[in-house]
Amino acid sequence: MIDDKIEQSRENDEITPAENTDTSKAEVLGDFEKEEEIETEIIEVDEDEFDEDNLPWDVAKAKAGVLKAFKENSEVDLLKILKDNSFLFYDLYSRKYGIQPIFRELNFGTEFKCDFAWLNDNSSGPEWVLVEIEAPDMPLFKSTGKPTVKLYDAIEQVHTWEQYFEENKGEKTRVFGAVAQFRFILVTGTKEGWQTEHASRWRIQHGKRLKVEIRSMDTFMKSIKVAEEDPSELWSFAKYPKTKSHNELQKYWENYQYMDRWRKIID
Repeated sequence: MIDDKIEQSRENDEITPAENTDTSKAEVLGDFEKEEEIETEIIEVDEDEFDEDNLPWDVAKAKAGVLKAFKENSEVDLLKILKDNSFLFYDLYSRKYGIQPIFRELNFGTEFKCDFAWLNDNSSGPEWVLVEIEAPDMPLFKSTGKPTVKLYDAIEQVHTWEQYFEENKGEKTRVFGAVAQFRFILVTGTKEGWQTEHASRWRIQHGKRLKVEIRSMDTFMKSIKVAEEDPSELWSFAKYPKTKSHNELQKYWENYQYMDRWRKIID
């Protein structure tokens, strides 16, 4: 049954197209790397060992942390919570079963970074998902209906990733091993902020050509709801309860047999 779910999830996935804090984002991401020196080994859980009554996360604590970050509009605090609670990404995963681990703070080039990334090991080739997290309550649109500078800059930041890898294919191979396609996700703003008339009109006009999937902070609340109401859905995430350091990424794809074939096929 579990294997059937994984295979069906892969088939479905192929059809899917693709502030206000005292601590800076750079500082907290730097702290992530310091913690690597003392971080204990993560115990990976297989589906047959999963116990929904004994989850590897403190869901109530994670929820409280997320809500606090929302209230204080703190991107930095939100990143800290996401780092240690992989289940919060459940809603963002196009496949929920047989998932691959999440890696944090990927660096490429001399100036580019993305907050989180993971592999969708599709039968049609490796799809790498790159995620940028911005302020929970970032102002989205002006009274004129045009995007704020902050929203525009966030979208452009993600666009520069795509442009960079198109112009630096060797770097793309160095970082990811092989890439059939990317899926770019920007998470920012409240659910209510994206439901205004200005936001709705703008998304109708520009959504398809952006090449960036924009999600509100409500995505994390949806994942929390799953953890509270149907924790058995999270068995695959329990295999990798925390995000992994970007330093582990190359070793990961070098030792993943699925990637061997695609590394030979994809330039």
